[in-house]
Amino acid sequence: MLNHIKGILHAGGGKGDLSIFLVSFVAVCLALIIIYSTGFGLFYPIEQRGGIYVASIFIVLFKMRSDLTPKSNNKLSRTLSMYFDFVLLISSIFAIYRFTVVQKLMANDLYDILNIDVVACFCGFFVIIELTRRVWGLTLFWVTILSLAYILWGQDLPGVLRHTGFSLDQIAENLWFNLNKGVFGSITNIVVNVVLIFVLFGVLLENTGAGETLLKYAFRLTRKTRGGPAHAAILASGLFGTMSGSPVANIVGTGTFTIPIIKKRGFSPAFAAGVEATASCGGQIMPPIMGAAALVMADLAGIPYLYLITAALLPALFYYLSLFMGVTVEARKQGIEPIVDLDAYKITPQDRLNAIMFVAPILSVIISLASGFSPAMAGFFALIVLLVCSFINPRVRQDPLRLVRGLISGGTNAAELMISVAAIEIVVGVMDTTGLGLKFAGLVENLGAEQLFLSLLVAMTGALILGMGMPTLPAYLIIVLIMGPSIKLLGLSSLVVHLFVFYYGVASSLTPPVAIAAYVAAPIAGANPIITAFMALRIGIAKFIIPFAFAYYPTILLVENFDFLTLISIVFRLTLAIYLISSALSAFDRDKLSPISIILRLFIAFLSLLTPFEYHVPATIGGLLVLAHSWKVIPFKRLA
Repeated sequence: MLNHIKGILHAGGGKGDLSIFLVSFVAVCLALIIIYSTGFGLFYPIEQRGGIYVASIFIVLFKMRSDLTPKSNNKLSRTLSMYFDFVLLISSIFAIYRFTVVQKLMANDLYDILNIDVVACFCGFFVIIELTRRVWGLTLFWVTILSLAYILWGQDLPGVLRHTGFSLDQIAENLWFNLNKGVFGSITNIVVNVVLIFVLFGVLLENTGAGETLLKYAFRLTRKTRGGPAHAAILASGLFGTMSGSPVANIVGTGTFTIPIIKKRGFSPAFAAGVEATASCGGQIMPPIMGAAALVMADLAGIPYLYLITAALLPALFYYLSLFMGVTVEARKQGIEPIVDLDAYKITPQDRLNAIMFVAPILSVIISLASGFSPAMAGFFALIVLLVCSFINPRVRQDPLRLVRGLISGGTNAAELMISVAAIEIVVGVMDTTGLGLKFAGLVENLGAEQLFLSLLVAMTGALILGMGMPTLPAYLIIVLIMGPSIKLLGLSSLVVHLFVFYYGVASSLTPPVAIAAYVAAPIAGANPIITAFMALRIGIAKFIIPFAFAYYPTILLVENFDFLTLISIVFRLTLAIYLISSALSAFDRDKLSPISIILRLFIAFLSLLTPFEYHVPATIGGLLVLAHSWKVIPFKRLA
């Protein structure tokens, strides 16, 4: 990209080059504004939100144009497309300009929405919906469309879906000219002031070369395990994913290296892609950073961020333990032995220096949070530490423009994220204005507090369906704002509710048929995306179990209802259950498992997690006997 920019600066360049230059310039400006406003916060909030949306729309429009223009040979089509994009840009500027004007008028006096404001509102909706379709695909596009259709015509629907009806003035006031809900509401405020700095941090981490060193250390640490590169992919993707916050970026960043090596070790292409997809998604539940969604969660739930990452630690470790178990069982099944040649994983003195690039920023986040700084300031300090430490890498010293490329990529990623946030704000505004979320909460509550498991199962299913085809942050926001109130009515704490929903927001990216992570990883491995999705689902099955575990045993979160004996009990039983399930789904332990053995292991795993003493104690003993026999410790007749 910078070669194009250099060509423009020195030689003029063509139309495609001009688009690339404009996108690059605005993306760098957006990145610098994010850094400056996070560290110093000297921008007027209304103008800041409006300006970031204008910049984001501009970047997305011109980026799409520079990507698509060379592919089209039809002059008329290119011309019509150019004029259409021009209309979108002007419409967005007009809509956001009216927003800033009306907000200033509202700050000084009472204000009635005018017809021109209604036009501005729907111009803004049109731009957001079209750009959502281009950037994020049809799932979020249709969710947004259906939300607007519901607020416009929902008064004609039957039963609980019916609302009282809203005029166009009321829609514009609630969804466009409202700083608490709607496009410029509280979620936009959280993302702009907290999340975007971590988006930049994740991208710059990759561009400085820290990811390559992280991978090498991961391979070194797992060199003696049966899984080898598969275990290394889990470790590296977990560490890199917690900093990048994007499973897709994580898969592309680490998977292009790990997946081919996993295949060379003898694992199937679908398994290699499934491991990478599952591990990359898990990075978002791994403290200390946990990606963008966790930062939003802390604000929405009113939970201190340090408190949140402490609560998330043990469930995340269980998740990665389950991945390690799944890979180990699969390696045994395929007869894969540990690597003998260890010289290939030798750590050089330069690697030890480069390790500072990912260790120092993580430590700065932990120290900042422990010192009482906000998550945004922790992200700002981490970014500054990363930029300073990046010059340890000789590649950065030889080519400092890698950092500029990082700012361009970071600004572009931030712009695309803001488009999804705008769409989500429309959906959230509709739910809040019409009261649909509360109606849904009432329906779930009617299942009864005595049916907690059934209610959680309904909530899980709804969360997976709502989250399919979306990145984690939009998925989490939609799920928590629709499903969250209903789960909370079951008597669970705010922390448990948000983490429960968050886990299934992450899991939705692995759930067939719209498994985004699997569709990204599969082409790298040369595997079928649907088979990869089911493989990732099998490997990452613990992600579906752990939320139920901490819903019934909140002591796992360490910060709520803590009881040491209960913690020891559930840690042991959950570890046992995860291993039984992993081996059952692989149909293998030390030997091939019969169908009866598979069913027995699944049944014992389920019983061992139940709260009544009379169920989980016999089940735990039974599970230990099954494993003892399978591992030839007790020579019973064939049980497993």
